Amino acid sequence: MNVPRRAVLAMLGLVAVLPACAAAPPELVTAPGVERVSLDADAYPAEIDALRSSAYTLGAALLADGGDGAAGNVVASPGSLLTALLMLRSGAGGGAAAELDRVLALPVTARDEAANALLAAVEKYDGDPGAVDEDNPPRKPVIHLANGLFLDRNTPVGEGYLAGLARHYGTGVHLVDFRDRAAAEPAIDAWVDRNTGGRITKAPPKFDIRNTFSLLNALYFAAAWNTPFDPADTTDRPFTTGKGDVASVPTMSQAGGAKYAEGEGWRAVDLPYAEGAVMRLALPAPGAPAALSADQLARIGAALESAPVQPVRITLPRWDHKSSFDLRKVMEAMGLSRTLTTETDFDAIQPGLKLTQAAQAANITVAEKGTVAAAVTQLNGRAVSAPPEPAISIAFDRPFHYQIVHSGTGLPLFMGKVADPRS
Repeated sequence: MNVPRRAVLAMLGLVAVLPACAAAPPELVTAPGVERVSLDADAYPAEIDALRSSAYTLGAALLADGGDGAAGNVVASPGSLLTALLMLRSGAGGGAAAELDRVLALPVTARDEAANALLAAVEKYDGDPGAVDEDNPPRKPVIHLANGLFLDRNTPVGEGYLAGLARHYGTGVHLVDFRDRAAAEPAIDAWVDRNTGGRITKAPPKFDIRNTFSLLNALYFAAAWNTPFDPADTTDRPFTTGKGDVASVPTMSQAGGAKYAEGEGWRAVDLPYAEGAVMRLALPAPGAPAALSADQLARIGAALESAPVQPVRITLPRWDHKSSFDLRKVMEAMGLSRTLTTETDFDAIQPGLKLTQAAQAANITVAEKGTVAAAVTQLNGRAVSAPPEPAISIAFDRPFHYQIVHSGTGLPLFMGKVADPRS
């Protein structure tokens, strides 16, 4: 059966929704004969635990950076950033590969296999962000993960890299001409808009026609609380801001069963959604630093995982926040300088690829009925090195013979000799 090309791309979750005036989606290239392998997360417990720790490390770095959030508010997606960096790591070699492994403490073995299994477990709740009524988040959560790669059609692409992406991340490559901004920029923005349900409409960094590589991950979440907050119980309550001021803010309240834990310098509770997820809320002790380290976040998570459900009253302000991050600054602070500057370690993706831009945009809305959030991470690069010199070279620097031959028959149409090109 012949399936329309656009339908094939839609089934893969990789088609860009372009404006009506656009002629066609960007060309999609996948590794021939390579399908995503199906792996069970239970087969990689240690590796997935390492990836979870990597996400905590990235989350702590993002929150420490703060992005451009107003009044100290920050929302970030370590899951989105980790996925993007794992896809980048799949094409890394040399010092950049070693640096990413060391700084993020990535699994020594089965890294991509564990990532595949982890993402597949999350994708069980996949759905269309555009179909969600955000005023009434769904009881069954929508957790939409999408990976997109836009590469310049005039720059060679590593076949092994494509095969790895297809095998473990289920994605291919959209081929575009970055020099044709009128076509390439709307295609990337449309991909972002579609995969975040319109919560983010443009790719995070400014479009640059000199780029030849753009790797994106989108993450969308929408879910109703297991027990919604009663709007009648929402009242203005005092809230001490990060600057020490006291403000009156709309605050929700409910009592019910929840996992609760406390430790040195913190108290925490898991506020469950109806299915498949919880909101983990951690409250530093009075006078304790507001920022939590990656180790603290991991300890809080472990404590709550094993905590019993008990009656807890929770008062929680509503919030609607957004942030954006210059990830080059975040990555530099983490010690990923080689990754940001190398022109040789990503040759498996494109010859001479150098990262030029890295950014994330994220937003979240938390209210009585549930939560809706979205994030996009984008890593851009440019093939800056000249292609390698061929092993064989020939210089016509003395008299030579030439022919013009008809390809189909071998018939020499013209023939001659050059003894002095000047005359």
